[in-house]
Amino acid sequence: MSSNTAHKLVKIVYFDEESVSDILDIAAGGKEVATQEQTRERAAQIEANAAAKAAAKFNWLPFFGGSAEAGAAASATALGRSILSKTLSNTILTDYLGKVDTLEGVSELKEVEVSARDGSAAYMKMYTPYMAMMKTDDLPLNLAELDSALESAKGYYELVGSRPDSPKVILRFNIRAFRNSYGLVDLSRMDLVFHCVKVGKAFEESLSMAEEMSSEASDPDEPVTARGLMGRESPGSVRESLDVYDVLLAGVEYVA
Repeated sequence: MSSNTAHKLVKIVYFDEESVSDILDIAAGGKEVATQEQTRERAAQIEANAAAKAAAKFNWLPFFGGSAEAGAAASATALGRSILSKTLSNTILTDYLGKVDTLEGVSELKEVEVSARDGSAAYMKMYTPYMAMMKTDDLPLNLAELDSALESAKGYYELVGSRPDSPKVILRFNIRAFRNSYGLVDLSRMDLVFHCVKVGKAFEESLSMAEEMSSEASDPDEPVTARGLMGRESPGSVRESLDVYDVLLAGVEYVA
């Protein structure tokens, strides 16, 4: 990992803070717990201050009585939780960027073009929001509910990454870790740098939903057999296993 890369990031598109928090805790041998507790205490104080200000803001509406106070309290609580969440998230991000050069096992991938394999869950997830707007009277499934069903069924979505003069890779994204309202479909339109952890190997063909639901899914380390060539693969083809990476962060770098 380049020692200056992390500090050139000008836009964060994706950040899996739970995974990063685990990595920081492991690297620190548990020493980060005290810092996190201090951060929570500071954020809790900010939350309390926000609640007081919000309550005071609405107290001048006596004719609403208890409803105004209840509404103010609810608004203050929501605001406080938002501030707390953002404070903790930004603290983890700042800590990570300051220590990423010393973290073992974290790789940086650049010049990667990502795409969803046809028939994969990621491919479906990209387009179900648009499909929900289609007329569905003649279809056997409810497209409006398909998007939420996909999100419930699968937490990580895989995209295929192609790099110049390098083998393809499979990048896995936590669907809840996108920031600033970005999503899977936006990744293919941006020049991004990816911070990743290698977690295993898989065949590109295994990304299809039919393959995922099959009880005969192949192990990427399993040798090619005559049965495999005759059944699941076209004759003469040899599937190549690809490195699989869990993405910790995806962002845009400043280029002078």
